[in-house]
Amino acid sequence: MQQEIQNAYETLINGGIILYPTDTIWGIGCDATHSDAVKKVYALKNRAESKSMIVLVNNEQMLYKHFSEIPETAIQIWELANRPTTLILEKPKNLAHEIIAPDNSVGVRICKEPFCYKLIERLKRPLVSTSANLSGMPSPTKYADIVPEIVNGVDYVVQLHQEKIMNLPSTIIKLNLNGEIKILRK
Repeated sequence: MQQEIQNAYETLINGGIILYPTDTIWGIGCDATHSDAVKKVYALKNRAESKSMIVLVNNEQMLYKHFSEIPETAIQIWELANRPTTLILEKPKNLAHEIIAPDNSVGVRICKEPFCYKLIERLKRPLVSTSANLSGMPSPTKYADIVPEIVNGVDYVVQLHQEKIMNLPSTIIKLNLNGEIKILRK
């Protein structure tokens, strides 16, 4: 795993994009602070830039570095969640503006999956995570289902968990600073 972390890290710090296993499904990722890399992900997926992407962090400290305010409810939800949970939070900062939604929010998940956790720890920045599919197509449940355009369009493919079936997308909850909670996907 160490060599895969190193290879992915080198790709990310040079503005590249990776195909990698997350805590939910296979994802396309890049350094969430690198605008040109984020643009590459949108182009690869043929995705409109008006559709934001989520970011993965590996701890609360990184969360506070990239959001001006974190509702107390957010931490409670993550602590109580029994599966990966993405929260859409307002007032992001220190992120590429291309991943920030028009309402000034970004989806974020604290990732504990060992590969992702250690890669984010090494990168010291959030990692973009979007499903490894072309826009409008179903999310692949295993590496073998990822279309060649995606596999050939990234700068590095992580050589881990390629045989594993991953079909559990995260729960998505929007949290407003006024305390409003809206479940977008269970």
